[in-house]
Amino acid sequence: MSKAPVPFWESTPLAQMSEAQWESLCDGCGRCCLHKLEDEDTGEIYHTSVACRLLDLHSCRCSDYAHRKARVPDCIQLSPADIPQFVWLPPSCAYRRVAEGRGLAPWHPLVSGDPDTVHTAGVSVRGRVVSEEEGDPLETRIVVWPGRDV
Repeated sequence: MSKAPVPFWESTPLAQMSEAQWESLCDGCGRCCLHKLEDEDTGEIYHTSVACRLLDLHSCRCSDYAHRKARVPDCIQLSPADIPQFVWLPPSCAYRRVAEGRGLAPWHPLVSGDPDTVHTAGVSVRGRVVSEEEGDPLETRIVVWPGRDV
């Protein structure tokens, strides 16, 4: 009896993944698209419930992924070179989990085979956030849940 092949996220270092492998690690939670505040004195990151204007609040995916850097110049495009800075990503993020050697969560679409499990598991921002276009001051929208692991 032959063994099942080892999934690429367990056998390929992040820095050696193909672009397709790298992109497929995104679980579609939308948490990285939330605005964050950083305390200048302590460096502590505060998550808010205010999403980038390009985030589709239902699908939790960027509505213009291909052009996001042109439309939102301060959008952070993750790459393997950024691995040391992944601490700002929520602990549930697949990029951070793999970088820390924790593997993918059971609700991750690559594990479950279903892109909706990130939503049904309550990991995504669906139904929890507002768009930056609503104009709420970020300081009034600080939340704890995006920074938690699930």
